[in-house]
Amino acid sequence: MYSPLIEQLISALRILPGVGPKSAQRMALQLLERDRQGALALAGALEQAAEHVRQCTRCRLLTEKPLCDLCEKTDRDDSKLCIAETPADVFALEQSGNYNGRYFVLLGKLSPIDGIGPSELGIDLLMQRLADEPIEEVIIATNLTMEGEATAFYIAERVKPLGIQVTRIAHGVPSGGELEYTDGGTIAHALLSRREI
Repeated sequence: MYSPLIEQLISALRILPGVGPKSAQRMALQLLERDRQGALALAGALEQAAEHVRQCTRCRLLTEKPLCDLCEKTDRDDSKLCIAETPADVFALEQSGNYNGRYFVLLGKLSPIDGIGPSELGIDLLMQRLADEPIEEVIIATNLTMEGEATAFYIAERVKPLGIQVTRIAHGVPSGGELEYTDGGTIAHALLSRREI
């Protein structure tokens, strides 16, 4: 129905998470019909980012420099290392304003069915950091999925023999949440993660 270049644009937009055929079609037509300048700016920004953004050599966060801004900061607590699944998770943790330590980004989670094992997550690089740096606590901040839990358990089992404290972020009822509208799994984790007040 569309010309080959329009079909190519629609297919390219479908690689974005949550974008199906109809959404990709709407975006493509919007850019071509109403916002050619925006389309060119988007294309230029994508090209620049694809060419220049790489992983930080220390934490694997995305950056244009060898070390990201968080790794370059000298006022962070070098004794704490938070392990997150994705750069988006790091940004969420930073927005909380409650953590001032260092990070390591796995860029995924263990998933043998998808061919993602420890080497794909950079576990060797993580273990080298733990050997080289004065880290006293590893905080595992993987998501509360089956793969996230398996990843957390695997990392904990690798780190504990080093004599480093291993903690896991708590999961439970969100602030402002009501128990009657909270699913059973979340309530179960909240009960298991309870603490004394």
